[in-house]
Amino acid sequence: MAESSWINEFPAMDRGTLRDIRKALDESYRSFSREYGDTIESFFDPLLSFLVWFEKLLLATPWWLVVIIVTVLAFLAGRSWKLCLGVVVSFLAIGYFGMWEDTMRTLSIITVCTLLAIGIGIPIGILMARSNRAQNIITPLLDVMQTMPAFVYLIPVVMLLGIGKIPGLIAVIIYAIPPVIRLTNLGIRLVDKEVLEAATAYGANKTQRLIGVQLPLAMPTIMAGVNQTIMMALSMVVIASMIGVKGLGQPVLKSITNQYFALGLLNGLAIVALAIIFDRISQAYAKRTQEHLGGHS
Repeated sequence: MAESSWINEFPAMDRGTLRDIRKALDESYRSFSREYGDTIESFFDPLLSFLVWFEKLLLATPWWLVVIIVTVLAFLAGRSWKLCLGVVVSFLAIGYFGMWEDTMRTLSIITVCTLLAIGIGIPIGILMARSNRAQNIITPLLDVMQTMPAFVYLIPVVMLLGIGKIPGLIAVIIYAIPPVIRLTNLGIRLVDKEVLEAATAYGANKTQRLIGVQLPLAMPTIMAGVNQTIMMALSMVVIASMIGVKGLGQPVLKSITNQYFALGLLNGLAIVALAIIFDRISQAYAKRTQEHLGGHS
């Protein structure tokens, strides 16, 4: 009873005031969307064109050529015939069960999202590693990006850009980019100070130390971040399908609304297969990088 009375006496914001604040925020964002929405959308037009082109390229490429390319990449990354066999079997199973086109659409957006996340995330991670002030500013933002439910930041993105590939891509990047930023920062900070002092003694400047010493030594940690970014991007496939992103997520969403167990299971397993393939390839590459560095230490 005492606890209940304490809660009742706690000062709460007036309902009218709260309603006015919400209304003001909604109106402000709607005004911003109406005024700058077209400009922001036109900014992303080149990226949309590239996404559409890349998706059409994957869909038009013969299935056997796609399998060969991914298998070769897997072999170059891991030098493992078991990994290559797993890639071939997985893609043949995906094709056999009629999920090839959806898989290629998912592969196209995940590839572009991952490349953008790496291209944006690694420089930010480097900035955090070189500046404690930048780290103190960026870390809370990463915390918010990782803990906020994806549906929450889908709302402003969809209000601003509508439904389609670009809002889905932005949502996936926001959700998936924190690991590569955090682990790039961590990897560079963990580089032995004595190694850096030795490089400085040989006359290396900051840029030379970064490119020649810090990034190579931090590469296994950075690759772990890339691996996590890929996994998180794939985990957003179903949510992104809710705002018009075609791929394996849409049949899963359809199976939820219509209770199609087999459809949801097969497409879910296809997403799992892609996740395992990317996971094994990135892990194999990170392991080979670590062995290479160990051999030269």
